[in-house]
Amino acid sequence: MLLAVAAVVAVAVAVAVAVAVATAVPALRHRIVRSALRRSGARYRRRLEALGSDVRLSQERRLRRLLGAGTGTAGGYEEFQERHPLREPCRDEAPGDPVPRLRLWALLPGCWDTDRRLQGSLLYLDALGAAFPRALAHRGTALLHWTPGCPRAPAGWPLPTLYCTPAAAGTLPSRAAALRVQLLFALRQRALHVLEAGLAAELQDALVALRTEWPQLAQELALGRLSPQPGLPEGVRAQLQALLTPDAARAAELRAECTRGFEGIVLRLWPQLEVVVVRTAHGAERLYCDSLRRADCQGLPFYCPFYQAAGALLGINLWPVEPVPQFLLCPDWAFCEFLPSLANKEPQMVLLDELWQGREYGLVVTAQPGEYRCRTGEVLKVTGFHKQCPMVEPVHRESQTLSVRGESIPEDQFCQSLCRTLRMWPGAHLIDYVCAESSLLGDSSGPCAPHYEVFMELQGLRDLSEEQRYKLDQCLQEDFPIYKSFRFKGSIGALRLHLVRPGSFTRLREALDCPVPMPRVLREEQLLRLIQGSVIS
Repeated sequence: MLLAVAAVVAVAVAVAVAVAVATAVPALRHRIVRSALRRSGARYRRRLEALGSDVRLSQERRLRRLLGAGTGTAGGYEEFQERHPLREPCRDEAPGDPVPRLRLWALLPGCWDTDRRLQGSLLYLDALGAAFPRALAHRGTALLHWTPGCPRAPAGWPLPTLYCTPAAAGTLPSRAAALRVQLLFALRQRALHVLEAGLAAELQDALVALRTEWPQLAQELALGRLSPQPGLPEGVRAQLQALLTPDAARAAELRAECTRGFEGIVLRLWPQLEVVVVRTAHGAERLYCDSLRRADCQGLPFYCPFYQAAGALLGINLWPVEPVPQFLLCPDWAFCEFLPSLANKEPQMVLLDELWQGREYGLVVTAQPGEYRCRTGEVLKVTGFHKQCPMVEPVHRESQTLSVRGESIPEDQFCQSLCRTLRMWPGAHLIDYVCAESSLLGDSSGPCAPHYEVFMELQGLRDLSEEQRYKLDQCLQEDFPIYKSFRFKGSIGALRLHLVRPGSFTRLREALDCPVPMPRVLREEQLLRLIQGSVIS
């Protein structure tokens, strides 16, 4: 009886909220929906705490739901292993899902189970609002994210009135045009509280556009018009221009701040900004985050809320103010298995409640019915526990490992050797880099031993001597004994280091055709030829 009364009350409250939302003015409607979402996020966080008290039971329940009834899985996990061997990722990491339509009944207790996207966004909004009280203000968030073809769900999609950026701006066929238009709409809104980007590289490239095109951007702000440009269809340009109004005062402010220089420019242009939200800020994207923190985004915290792999949302970062993101693997979102790294000499698969802090594991997920035991190609490090739920940090992607003779140099460790080399080049600042194995060159590599080709964009140095170039190969030999052994025997040739002109990596990201983290090892001849064409030294 009490449960029936509670259900009736909950439905009545939902109906009342829906009526209030439909009849309220935009700002009031935003506050009503925001309050409902925050309450739902707080309830789901309490539920997550309960799930974390018995991770094994939560995972068993998740596996049963994924397998469904009548599948003959009475034998449990052992039978599941026998029936479904390990497989490669079922699909590549998705840039995101189309923006779903939020129905207020979905916020009722007990209605979250079928949509982990909603669960993740509710937790995100609750964590962000608790850490930064003004972050959920009406039209106080600008979005920088290229989603060619159709809009994709941003981090706070259940509350679309957060965003001052029109959805059509991100769907343009050209990445450069999309980021530039989104930047223009962000510049209109002086009272921003949150700057959100899908990838750290997208934020960096948008700010590079600001450095090079600020006079034209200021003119467009002053006139309230959007100039024609490649990659911006005329019909879409007219649609977006209708949203602009002349703002001479804001244009003058933009000119004044850009004339002063670009160190700390983000906080000077948006003085009320509280946080930079980046959906992917680990792995290959960490280089861009570090560069932004040192220069354009000085004084601002970075918050990476989600961990995704193989197209599935798997973890949430509930600690926005922490400088290094740690992701809580939610036991209710996917069934997870872990393959211990070879260094640990434990070949058997382990489950979510059997992980050890400080160790690294390859991740295997079952997130969708029919897509069983997919190897994600991601290696995670367990950094701690929240109750029984492990907190992890992505370490590297197996697909980005360098290996021409089986020596296997992971992307994170190569980056460490590269950064150590940079400290031996006075005045050099790394903008970006990418590698390739000489086998991708084909006959053009010449009659030489297999080797690595490294392409770098540097600031502060225009050229490198042969001795300086050799320093990187020397550091790799010192850091990787197997590589040193192959080099000594002549089985691996000397690394070849090339400098490329400014803007080369922006063009390379444009050629990727979809918003994915930057590859550190090129596997496609077309991309290799593109970066080779930019070599200046």
